[in-house]
Amino acid sequence: MSAVDEQKKIEHQIEFATRAAALVKDETTGQRFRSFAEELRRKLRRMMRRGQVRARAYELWEQAGRPTGRDLDFWLDAERQLEEEREERKPSEASSKR
Repeated sequence: MSAVDEQKKIEHQIEFATRAAALVKDETTGQRFRSFAEELRRKLRRMMRRGQVRARAYELWEQAGRPTGRDLDFWLDAERQLEEEREERKPSEASSKR
């Protein structure tokens, strides 16, 4: 199964769990569906983040001339860069939601 297919499957499951939570009468069951949907959202974010890290690491590797044996270095640099970018966006995201 491709990453895109997996992403669509998870999105469908999130939608299903969210709808089910809204429809059930039992609050405990509804909470379980909401928790399941949130767990799936976290999984989806991790999947998307891995794809972003992979693309950035590849970009860094190419910029460095495609050296061998430094995969982990590029992966860690990519993670660090993306995290820094995310942290830089946080204040502007918070102010834009007001």
